[in-house]
Amino acid sequence: MEERVREVTLSDGGTMPMVGLGTWPMDDAECEKVVAQGLELGYRLVDTAYAYGNETGVGRGVAVSGIERQDVFITTKFNAHSHSVQGVRAAWEDSARKLGVDYIDLMLIHWPCPWQDQYVDAWEGLIAIQQEGKVKHIGVSSFLPEHVDRIIDATGVVPVLNQMQINPRYQQVEARAYNDAHGIHTQAWSPLGQGTGLLELPVLKDIATRYGSTPGQVVLAWDVALGMSAVPKSSDPARMVQNLEAPDLVLAPEDVARISAIDVSEPDIKHPNSFGH
Repeated sequence: MEERVREVTLSDGGTMPMVGLGTWPMDDAECEKVVAQGLELGYRLVDTAYAYGNETGVGRGVAVSGIERQDVFITTKFNAHSHSVQGVRAAWEDSARKLGVDYIDLMLIHWPCPWQDQYVDAWEGLIAIQQEGKVKHIGVSSFLPEHVDRIIDATGVVPVLNQMQINPRYQQVEARAYNDAHGIHTQAWSPLGQGTGLLELPVLKDIATRYGSTPGQVVLAWDVALGMSAVPKSSDPARMVQNLEAPDLVLAPEDVARISAIDVSEPDIKHPNSFGH
């Protein structure tokens, strides 16, 4: 029997759960409840962002859960207005205060916002606060290879992770291959399509039926089979458990291929060169 993959090892040697709890678009009140419940159910990765407006709720959820801080992997992201060395420092201070923590496990530039042309400065700011021990791991979100090339060329520092909009209909194959070639872990945001009907596709329902699972679990198992982690959002306890248990589902290679054949290369949300916070 194949080994179940529960954690990913990042290029800097750190480890991170393969499936985390996404929190957008929950508000603080809902977030506190759902995060605490998620941690009780077994989640150990929680994903938030300044733009979500719920970092305070995430911090409260972690605090009331009874789980030790060092056992919870917290990811947050900062916006375009913080794209400077000092701006990142201020963003860290704001997020750490709201989260109620003295360090952040993973901090990401939320979008490259190339029209502003300051994401290299933002990356330099992240490097600085990581060197001070304020952040354990640093990465990017929704960066294309051209953006990542530029920050590496400018600093020599490679992100450990790129959190990207990826699901079976929008797989970003070339960008994922770039990440793999540079030792950058790919993490899927909106992995289940954000209510766009992805989980109603007959091929996913067929595969799910044969495995005695759900279409959502099949998609997340596909992520894991391709070496990705994912941060699906759910506030429903049953679905939260299903998502968390998805890595237990090992898909046959032919089923991985069937899911990969769904790709139509059309984003459900926005393209990194035309959108950003």
